[in-house]
Amino acid sequence: MGRGEREEIFVCSVPGFVQESGGDVRLAFPPSPAWVRPAREAVRTALTEVVPAKRDLIETAAPLTSELVTNAVVASLDSLRPVPVGLYAAWTSQGGLRVVVQDSAPGYPQVPPGVPPPEEEHGRGLLLITLHALDWGVCHHLPGPGKAVWFVL
Repeated sequence: MGRGEREEIFVCSVPGFVQESGGDVRLAFPPSPAWVRPAREAVRTALTEVVPAKRDLIETAAPLTSELVTNAVVASLDSLRPVPVGLYAAWTSQGGLRVVVQDSAPGYPQVPPGVPPPEEEHGRGLLLITLHALDWGVCHHLPGPGKAVWFVL
């Protein structure tokens, strides 16, 4: 990005959920593994400050956020696209939690068939999201290349 340009974080719509005001997290950061932990902790800290009684949802969202951010960082680095990764998290009007992670890498994540063998280092992130989220999906209608992957708890 050039000087004076703003990076917009696109937030795709999640069926049946409307954002409540307050307590949202919006971050844009370079596609670097060093940002996975700060992204996870930003979600945990900001959402806990607003609704501390929902600690169970927040503690589930934190590792799932790490999985999506890791996938976005790896996809961005593999595609040699240094465009920032976007993260958005907010409470919904139904008391749920929505997290969206955007990257500019081509391709879409796929849940692997079956469970990867114990020695395999990759392939569990979307399985964890499938098991723990109420719903999740991929938005294909971004301006430009890339996608946004979201989940709702």
